[in-house]
Parts: sequence; structure tokens; C-alpha cells
Amino acid sequence: MRLWSIHPQYLDRQGLLALWRESLLAQKVLAGETSGYRNHPQLERFRRHPEPMSAIGFYLYCVYQEAAGRGYHFAADKISVVQREVAPIEVSDGQIRFEFALLMDRLRTRDPERYQKVAGIREIEPHPIFRVVSGDVELWERQKPPVVSGPAGGGHKDI
Repeated sequence: MRLWSIHPQYLDRQGLLALWRESLLAQKVLAGETSGYRNHPQLERFRRHPEPMSAIGFYLYCVYQEAAGRGYHFAADKISVVQREVAPIEVSDGQIRFEFALLMDRLRTRDPERYQKVAGIREIEPHPIFRVVSGDVELWERQKPPVVSGPAGGGHKDI
């Protein structure tokens, strides 16, 4: 499960579809409707939110908006609590850079055209629920930072 901290605008079709499915699963986990993934580390930031279901609802709503803007037909009625504004969740700038580099690594082979489109991004926008603060990659990350060359990545030392 990956609940991207970066804005869904950067994701390719495959990534956006996966994010929708995984976010819906996260919503079920937070609602106590499934026994799997209950201890997934990425859910902790939503659990710590004063209103976890509103937070995941806003997260999903933003993914839905991105998909709708691209002409995809996601089922908005699957969002349990539709929120258009919630208190932000903090995310570190190190995490944002890590995730962008991870996405770029995936796009390089999966969608070279999209890779070229976002490769020049210098200021990475977070998903709208997140407020960026200074810091390193989150401790719950299990993956090693990918090596990405070019202006958006910069390799390990920038991550």
C-alpha cells in the first residue's frame, strides 16, 4: 500500500488507479471494516489526525478530483465521508523528495512520456491534505531511496 504524499497530478494512469484502490482500502481499514493491513505504517498519519475518517475522505476526494479532471470515472459514492477541507497532516520535505524520486524511477520504465513531462519539476507539490515541514524520509519507509538523475531527482544525497 502506498498512500502518496505527493500530489496525484504527478501519477500516471496506472499509479492513479492504484492510489484510488489503495486509498479505498485504507478507508476500510480506518473504519474497522477489514482485518488486513490494520498495522500498515502509512495509516498512522491518518490515525493520528483528529478526524481520521474525514482525513481519508478528503484524501480520496482529492484523488477523485484528479481522476475526474483526466476524464476517468471513479465512483465518488465509495468515499464514506466526503470532506472538502480538513486540518492538514504534516509531511517532511525529505519524504516528498523520496516519493517523487520513487515515482520518477517507476515512470522511467512504465510511462516514459509522463516521465519526460514531470522530469523538470523543481518544486514538488504535496497532496492537498499535507503541509510540508522540514525533515528526513519517514522512519516507516521500508524502501531504499532510488537513484534518479536530472533536476527532479538528484540521486541519494538529495533525498
